[in-house]
Amino acid sequence: MINIVVVSHSALLAQGVEALARQMMRRDGCRLALAAGVDDEQNPIGTDALQVMAAIESVADGDGIVVLMDLGSALLSAETALELLEPALAAKVTLCAAPLVEGTLAAVVAANA
Repeated sequence: MINIVVVSHSALLAQGVEALARQMMRRDGCRLALAAGVDDEQNPIGTDALQVMAAIESVADGDGIVVLMDLGSALLSAETALELLEPALAAKVTLCAAPLVEGTLAAVVAANA
């Protein structure tokens, strides 16, 4: 099974993508994790490499993990997270440059097929 991680600068955006994606998921299909926003009430927009790493680790039981990101600095956070992961887990991760909403939905459909 391939699991999916959504990395977004906005927690609200990621939650919306998750709501759409869950409409296309089977109960026994892929797992979906979010790494979105930062823990700052005044400035909640951003990404956190440690949050991305934790999201990847939370779905590590799959055969592979696809990480989708919304903007350029989300890619930097994802790349940093890969460097922090155990090498065996990092080897299972693929960073995907697809559009966030469309890419996540396509990945969920494919992973649940």
